Amino acid sequence: MCNKMYQFKNWTVAVIVLGTALSANVQAANSPSDQFGGDPQQSMQWPSLRAEFFKPSDKVEFDERVKIDVPPYAEDAMNVPVTLDASAIEGVKKVVVLVDRNPIRKVLEYIPIAVRPTLNFRFKLQQASPIRVAALGADNVWHVGSTFIEAAGGGCTVPGATRADGSWPKTLGRVASRLFDPNHLRNDTRLRLQVSHPMDTGLVEGIPAFYIQELVLQDSAGQPLAKIYPFEPISENPLFSFDFYTPPKGEMKLVGHDNNGNEINAQVQ
Repeated sequence: MCNKMYQFKNWTVAVIVLGTALSANVQAANSPSDQFGGDPQQSMQWPSLRAEFFKPSDKVEFDERVKIDVPPYAEDAMNVPVTLDASAIEGVKKVVVLVDRNPIRKVLEYIPIAVRPTLNFRFKLQQASPIRVAALGADNVWHVGSTFIEAAGGGCTVPGATRADGSWPKTLGRVASRLFDPNHLRNDTRLRLQVSHPMDTGLVEGIPAFYIQELVLQDSAGQPLAKIYPFEPISENPLFSFDFYTPPKGEMKLVGHDNNGNEINAQVQ
């Protein structure tokens, strides 16, 4: 009889321990950090972004050192200015920009080969949303910075000005550029480029997707300095600003193409 009582007590203790473990697991599964995948923006879209744009084996960490400067409210949802700065991350190989609540969530990919891992550009915003900048460092970790933009929205589903007035074929592929000093130190280290293109998202009825797919900035010897892979959410007549470590020598060139095979080939001064 004593032996039976001893076994019964052990079994009861085992159930209590198991129940405690199960309770802890349920609480963890329902905790905000798990529900949002640890996202500081607490966005329900982050887990699906993580699954869609990163490999399961990728190491992804939220990192405040990746800076994103955007207006708190997007007054013009078709032209939202963004400045990204991942220079605090050592050896940045690639930068990806994502917007949680856009119908097309990848905005661009950027490979800073011989320029700083900083970039200025404009994009279309469909509704208020977190925006992410993921920088792949020398440590093979994706360092993700994020912030939130308020907006009335609709930027992805209306035609651009040159599409609306029909003027885009006259300027398609034209490149304007300017080399200047953003810090007024008499050291021309910033290059601003604008490429004429309607950058249609394909979300406006009767207008298929029509956008630049690749831009490569080359030095005077034809070697790549930086590569940008824009996607449909980049604003009409896209404008990009690059920062150099030292003033570039010689004449540069911008080459690229859009998804219809139209080529871009221009000297940059």
